[in-house]
Amino acid sequence: MEITVDELHNLNPADYMLVDIRGDRAFQNGSLPGAISKAKESLACDLPQDKMIIVYCVRGLISADVVVELRTQGLNAFHLAGGYIAWLMGQMEEDACVQQIDESIRKKFRKTIFSKFTKAISTYQMIKAGDKIAVCISGGKDSMLMAKLFQELQKHRQAPFEAVFLVMDPGYAPENRALIEKNARSMGIPITVFETNIFDSVASVPKNACYLCARMRRGHLYSQAKALGCNKIALGHHYDDVIETILMGMLWGAQVQTMMPKLKSTNFEGMELIRPMYFVREADVKRFRDYHHLHFLQCACRFTDTCSTDGSMTSKRTEIKQLIKEMKKTNPGVESHIFSSVENVHLGAVLAYKKDGEKVHFLDDY
Repeated sequence: MEITVDELHNLNPADYMLVDIRGDRAFQNGSLPGAISKAKESLACDLPQDKMIIVYCVRGLISADVVVELRTQGLNAFHLAGGYIAWLMGQMEEDACVQQIDESIRKKFRKTIFSKFTKAISTYQMIKAGDKIAVCISGGKDSMLMAKLFQELQKHRQAPFEAVFLVMDPGYAPENRALIEKNARSMGIPITVFETNIFDSVASVPKNACYLCARMRRGHLYSQAKALGCNKIALGHHYDDVIETILMGMLWGAQVQTMMPKLKSTNFEGMELIRPMYFVREADVKRFRDYHHLHFLQCACRFTDTCSTDGSMTSKRTEIKQLIKEMKKTNPGVESHIFSSVENVHLGAVLAYKKDGEKVHFLDDY
């Protein structure tokens, strides 16, 4: 009932169907060539009886159980040993051409990515000469690209600064950490890894695990960066993250605010957070990834197999992405309008606003 990645490569694609059960969001972030995405609850529907059915999840845990059920229904089903991660590891090559990646940043993606990266840094005065910046890498497409952009920026030396490429291991599964390290080697990024027990700490509160994990990660990153002599940390949030955050705040948080391009830390004196990908579009990040045939994990969380990949958790951010996509059909400029809305706030035309933590109502000086 099990098939390995090597055995898969030796099969004729016409003889089998690849079925991805990780969920639509994970599927959109990367999948095996030719695979289709199906929810495991409705998996048996419309599957061919005359082909081998090869099912995969993230690490081959859920798919093994699913295949047992499919076989009881008479299907010739197998699960991919090691899942999507095993396939990813097989795709990676240690001798990936770093020079080609660097050249594409300078040429092919200069206008859509590198110029927008430098524009954000200049517009919001993110970097000063003498800065030591902890470039925080989660292992996803955004932070890995950000690291490459910082390397390219250092070559220009307009404002000399030092960069440390910092990876925090909050308790990754061994294969997840190995993939992050392998990607870093392939892209020529000299990472500094430190370990924490965050996953163990949040395991007992699954309903709030993502929120607590994010808060704890931020604190550990600040602490480690400061210990390394850094005065800033850089995160890989991009333009799409910004506009989605604006809408999420309005629709679920009943407030108008944005994801700021830079922030001074309130808990770590002298430390600052910057977001130099502020003007970079997610679609362009994906184009860079696909152009170089790079593969990154969407989420290296240990709960991935039982949480966000099985379709049981609907992300509010995913809902917002879909909402914006629908609005673009009739208003092509909707994304830039959302972004500009928090630059054009007219205080004389709002019911109330907050200043220094205090609420100011329009009737106060009506």
